[in-house]
Amino acid sequence: MTLSRRHMLQAGCAALSSTVLPQAFAAERRFEPQVQGWRTFEVTTTVNVADVKGATRLWLPVPDLDNAFQRSLGNSWTGNATSARLVSDATQGARMLYVEFSPEVAAPTLALTSTVQTRNRALDWSKKGVVHEDPALLKANLAATELLPVDGIVRDTARKATQGAHTDVEKVRALYQWVVDNAYRETTTRGCGAGDIQALLESGNLGGKCADLNALFVGLCRSVGVPARDVYGIRVAPSAFGYKELGGNSASLKGAQHCRSEVFLKQYGWVAMDPADVLKVMRQETPDWIKDKTNPVAAPVNKSLFGGWEGNWVGWNTAHDLKLPHYSRPGTLPFLMYPQGENAAGRFDELAPDSFRYTIAAKEIIA
Repeated sequence: MTLSRRHMLQAGCAALSSTVLPQAFAAERRFEPQVQGWRTFEVTTTVNVADVKGATRLWLPVPDLDNAFQRSLGNSWTGNATSARLVSDATQGARMLYVEFSPEVAAPTLALTSTVQTRNRALDWSKKGVVHEDPALLKANLAATELLPVDGIVRDTARKATQGAHTDVEKVRALYQWVVDNAYRETTTRGCGAGDIQALLESGNLGGKCADLNALFVGLCRSVGVPARDVYGIRVAPSAFGYKELGGNSASLKGAQHCRSEVFLKQYGWVAMDPADVLKVMRQETPDWIKDKTNPVAAPVNKSLFGGWEGNWVGWNTAHDLKLPHYSRPGTLPFLMYPQGENAAGRFDELAPDSFRYTIAAKEIIA
């Protein structure tokens, strides 16, 4: 991910032939998150800047969601920063810790700990009601962003995918399954992807990672009148259901960033979605690439991630096109899911934690 406005996604790898799963993976798997009690996590991001050139600035995302499935309890930090304070993006409102080190600080270091509670999400589709939401918020989640247009090829694709669908629920289900059926996880995509859905569709190669694939779903939904949003965050613990690709190693969350999505349905409110994780399981959970969503490994995930999430994940924010406070260079950030930094030599590469010198770890607090 960079600050440029248009990225072409990397070309997909050569198509692999479909193979029969080994017997060890043939049995039905279980993936059924149910709404249960709260879990408490401390998520710690530690930054050690090795190459000091002038003043150093950091922007670290913090949990910024408070709803029925996540509670942000507070943030604390230590280190030798010249100044550090919580700030918000001026237009999107996403919160972050902004840190400055003067040029005299020889070895800038900072540790940010965020305490947050999470729990599973699982919608009971039989329980309908009427949910009211701020009209301005719904309007914002129908609008185009710089990398999520809602006209042209995006709208044309969505209209074709939703032919015969009349209600918002029917449209969302059709688009969710369209993404699962037509896109795939491209393992060579850097980071979580750029989220440039027009480039994705125009290329004819629908391979990417979560910030591409869930953004595609969100853009398609918006283009046919269903409010939708990306939710940027990080996996903080293993999956309780044994899916290795749906969890994170709490001691070292390198590469554990994950974007999810939500849609607003009048009878249910904001509903959890994650077609990107269905495609991740199909591509990486077993030694062979699963090509059929009805496969016994993929089917439970495909079913449950339409309306549910597992609570081993912490959400940072839902913002697009951010303007980082006090950032010295022009342009906006497509989304804030990784630590950001800069000094006199330029912008740090957030997708290279070993050279940027940051680590993220989580610890579950058991009452």
